[in-house]
Amino acid sequence: MLPGETIQSFLPQDIPWWMPDHAIFMGAFYMALILIGTGVGYVVLKSIKDTLKDDEHNSHGH
Repeated sequence: MLPGETIQSFLPQDIPWWMPDHAIFMGAFYMALILIGTGVGYVVLKSIKDTLKDDEHNSHGH
């Protein structure tokens, strides 16, 4: 990477991790993505579980 050159992509292998400003920003960026992805995954799985649980209760003819 040349001085003054910007990163070409956000893929981990294209980031100059040896530059502190890039390492801090991209580390925080990836942590935020992981937290958001974990939260969305939890909500989706809980929704599926609740839907299946509701179907069991409704299938008994109540």
